[in-house]
Amino acid sequence: MKRPVIICLIVFVLATLASAAQTGIPIGRFGVSPKNTAAQNRQKLQRAIDRLSASGGALYVEPVEGGYPMDGGLVLRKNVSLIGVHGPTGRGTSTADATGPTGSLFVIRDRSEAFIRVESGTRLSGIQFYYPEQSWDRADGIVAYPPTITLAEGENVEGVTLRDLTFYGEYFAMDFRATPPNRCEQILIEHCYGYPLSGQFIAINHCTDIPRLLHCHVNPANMRAFGRHFKPEVIDRVVSQKKYTYWIDYTDNAQMMDLFTFGNYGGVCLGRETYGQLTNFNFDCVQIGIYKDGSNQKNRNWQISQGSIIANTGERAEDVHPIVIKGCGHTSLTNVEAFSGGNPVLTDYGASQDFLLTIGDEPGTITLTACRMQGYTADKPLTLHNPNARVRAIGCVDKEGNFFDL
Repeated sequence: MKRPVIICLIVFVLATLASAAQTGIPIGRFGVSPKNTAAQNRQKLQRAIDRLSASGGALYVEPVEGGYPMDGGLVLRKNVSLIGVHGPTGRGTSTADATGPTGSLFVIRDRSEAFIRVESGTRLSGIQFYYPEQSWDRADGIVAYPPTITLAEGENVEGVTLRDLTFYGEYFAMDFRATPPNRCEQILIEHCYGYPLSGQFIAINHCTDIPRLLHCHVNPANMRAFGRHFKPEVIDRVVSQKKYTYWIDYTDNAQMMDLFTFGNYGGVCLGRETYGQLTNFNFDCVQIGIYKDGSNQKNRNWQISQGSIIANTGERAEDVHPIVIKGCGHTSLTNVEAFSGGNPVLTDYGASQDFLLTIGDEPGTITLTACRMQGYTADKPLTLHNPNARVRAIGCVDKEGNFFDL
């Protein structure tokens, strides 16, 4: 063999190895195929994951027309990544006949087990998850699937990255509620899109080292590209579940940025044992935008800024509140606005009861700065039912366009 040919062959092999290192080993090499049954694909993909765990590595979810049928019960072992080709697909991908999504796609058939449990040092990115049997036009047909992604059982889970994921027809997307004595740490969830039929998109509990929820978008129009539009009765049913799109508790210094939700009971619940920052958000067509609790005066404090809330739906108009604050600690609200308006895709009262409601009797402090308070029916924007809460408003504007200071 001539030297130039040998050199070209070596270059080709090195380039192939470098490409595999960057994109991962195609799952088709392990027998995962769109022609298999869901059970066969689960078994073959689990075998591939198990083989990579000791050394670490990535599996590449090759895009195929219509995706891969899959059963649940997968475990993403330590040190393994599953990666696909997509960014978050806000209105869906589409086959040529527009009857479903396509690409790096898992088509989930299992109603009994969570699709995938993650161990430490793992990553899921660039993948879509589709539940084709989920109802989109009838509230009484909603299937209560287990969570799509959740924690491995009986161990601490640390260092998980979930990025550029899209969920279609999920009931509960990401459940990271650890059960003591186990915990989770360093959970990063970024650029993930969906519309959970339970109302819960992300839940995190007992995360003792800085969970990060960044740039996530929940919207019932996320399957528009292949012709599925959630009907008003389905969206109303989601609201009636009284769940929060983003729910956290027992978390240290949580970072929440650029979060969106539409058509749900609640935007975000900041639990009694949390503190952190929430910024650049939009909670649209909710009953409660932000619910904040706190167990002590030392560090159950939240800095909340640069966001808008459209609170206008729910079972009763008098229960609609953009912000509800309970318990101890300090809440700082800066440049947060609320307004309302008609929307035909769900039950819409066109207004909230107030801008902010305090409840309970524990001492706490609240500061509002430069907040625009509009679209409420009460005489005053603040309903102060907690006699021990100390509230200060500076340079805010009420529904009449007048400056409101307290």
